[in-house]
Amino acid sequence: MMTPTQKTCMSSEILSNHIYCNDSLTQMREWPDESFGLILTSPPYNLKNSTGNGMQGGKGKWSNAALINGYEAHDDNMPHDEYVDWQRACLSEMYRLLTDDGAIFYNHKWRVQKGVLQDRQDIVADFPVRQIIIWQRSGGMNFNKGYFLPTYEVIYLIAKPNFVLAPQANKHGDVWQITQARGNPHPAPFPVELADRVVSSTTARLVLDPFMGSGTTGLAARNHGRDWVGIELSQEYVDMASARISSHFAQQSIF
Repeated sequence: MMTPTQKTCMSSEILSNHIYCNDSLTQMREWPDESFGLILTSPPYNLKNSTGNGMQGGKGKWSNAALINGYEAHDDNMPHDEYVDWQRACLSEMYRLLTDDGAIFYNHKWRVQKGVLQDRQDIVADFPVRQIIIWQRSGGMNFNKGYFLPTYEVIYLIAKPNFVLAPQANKHGDVWQITQARGNPHPAPFPVELADRVVSSTTARLVLDPFMGSGTTGLAARNHGRDWVGIELSQEYVDMASARISSHFAQQSIF
C-alpha cells in the first residue's frame, strides 16, 4: 500500500502518491512539460462573489453552510476579473503539464450573476474543450424566484489532440447522475463515484489534482491502480486528505 506524504517546499521532482502543500500555480510552474496523463480537479467556485445565491448575506440554505466562511486558506471571494485570470493561468499550466494524449476534466458550476448566466466561458475560452459533461446531482433549495432550481454542475473535457478514452468508456453518456458526497468534513467535496468514473475512463498512469481538497482524486486513482499527485494550499486539508486516503486503504487491507 502506498501512503500519501506531505511537503511544503517546491521541487522540480514530481513525487507520486504525494500531496504538495503549496499554491497550485507556484507548484505547477516548477514541473516539466507533459508530466501527467490526466488532470482532474474542481477549483474553488468563487461563490462568495456571487450575487444570486444568498451566500453573501448568509440567507436560507447558506445560514449554516460550511462555505459561508470560505475555505480554510482561501476566502472564495475574489473580484471576478481576478478570479478569471487566476483560473485561466491555472488551466494554462495544467494544459502544459499534459502528455500529448492527456486530458483535463475541469469541474465547475454555472451561476446566475446579476441576473445573467455566468457559464464560465470567460475561463475556458480558447482552450480545446472537446465536450461538456453534465454532472446531474440532487438539488438543494432555491430562494431566487427568477430561475429554476439548479440541479447540475459541468465538467469541461479539455483534451490534447491524441487523447482517447479507455476501451468501452465511450458507452457512458454525457449526463452523469451521481449523488453528492455525504459525511465529508471538507466544505465542498465531490463524490468518489464521480472521480472513479473519470479515472476509469482514461488510461493515464499518473493523475494530478491541483486543488486536492479532501483527497477524492487520490482515492479514485488508487482504486484503479494509478499513481496520483495532489496540490493543496491548506495544511489542514492536506492532513485531512492524507488521513482519509491512508485510512481507506488500511481498511481495505484488512479484508
